[in-house]
Amino acid sequence: MKNAVIAGYSRSPFTLAKKGELINVRPEDLLSEVIKDLVLKSKINPEDIEDIIAGCAFPEGEQGFNIGKIVTFMTGMKINTAGMTVNRWCGSSMQSIHIGAGAIAMGSGKAFICCGVESMSRVPMNGFNFLPHPKLNEDNPNVYLSMGTTAENVAKKYQLTRKGQQEFAIASHQKAFEADSKGNFKDEITPVNNCAKDGGIRPNTNQDLLDGLKLAFDENGTITAGTSSPLTDGAAATLICDEEYAKNNKLNILARIVSTAVEGCAPELMGLGPIRASIKALKRANLSIKDIDIIELNEAFASQSLACIKDLNIDQKRVNIDGGAIALGHPLGATGARITGKAADLLRRENKKYALSTQCIGLGQGIATILETVN
Repeated sequence: MKNAVIAGYSRSPFTLAKKGELINVRPEDLLSEVIKDLVLKSKINPEDIEDIIAGCAFPEGEQGFNIGKIVTFMTGMKINTAGMTVNRWCGSSMQSIHIGAGAIAMGSGKAFICCGVESMSRVPMNGFNFLPHPKLNEDNPNVYLSMGTTAENVAKKYQLTRKGQQEFAIASHQKAFEADSKGNFKDEITPVNNCAKDGGIRPNTNQDLLDGLKLAFDENGTITAGTSSPLTDGAAATLICDEEYAKNNKLNILARIVSTAVEGCAPELMGLGPIRASIKALKRANLSIKDIDIIELNEAFASQSLACIKDLNIDQKRVNIDGGAIALGHPLGATGARITGKAADLLRRENKKYALSTQCIGLGQGIATILETVN
């Protein structure tokens, strides 16, 4: 079986939906700019790219019409380059990486751009025409719960306080601000529309400011906008290659993909999805959580992040060392590629051995990827 490696990673700035600097950028353009930059930086021969696999949580409107193939025409690819769109909601672009890695393992291609995009300014959460199935909604209304309600359910189940969640959010902003100040995002960000900076980092976030926010989902709850990832516009892309091909073509290998996993969970507790998915991926890699040096856990909400950290017995010092989605944002279809590309990049930067990227997914799922350094 052939090994798949990550041989490049780029992303756009992540900016706030409806009011950030990317609100006037169409998602096709946003993703195309990132892909073009990735190809240029990685020095891959674009003629060798088998397929562009694009994740998108709400592939309609400007994000519809198979955006994975649309961007092949906008990025200068040869006509023989294929393209597809993948939808596993928040896990869409991590799933695109899994698909590319699986194709490589089967010998069905040597190079894939596995990417994702979401313009939450231009295509609303839940899409343009939300139509739950009437019978399913009657029989199991938990399926269609809002993400915020599921986060409140997790907070109640784990008896998480508002103060504890706010401490987690403050740390996310502080880590992101420190990383940005050190230039840690400079090489990964592709400037788009004269924007080269993430728009959601708030270094002055503190308990007093967060205490002043209204409860967002439950008047008797603990979660506010400040302990939730914001609606975000953004795109991210990784270059997934056959390891032998990457070495023969002197590509810059960031990490090898060791194992992948997905697993379903109760939709009303969807934020717990990373727990079982990560355990499954670790087992497939013959590793334990203690072996993992770098962890990129998507911060959909502080509550579910804290619950996953607790149940996986993770040392928080290893989690999101450059900040997470509460500070950086969560453009749904792009996040999986961001956190997996970031985990690979951090392995090299920090000179570590193993990394885990994982995230929860609406409707009750988790997804996880284990990476290792290539010597």
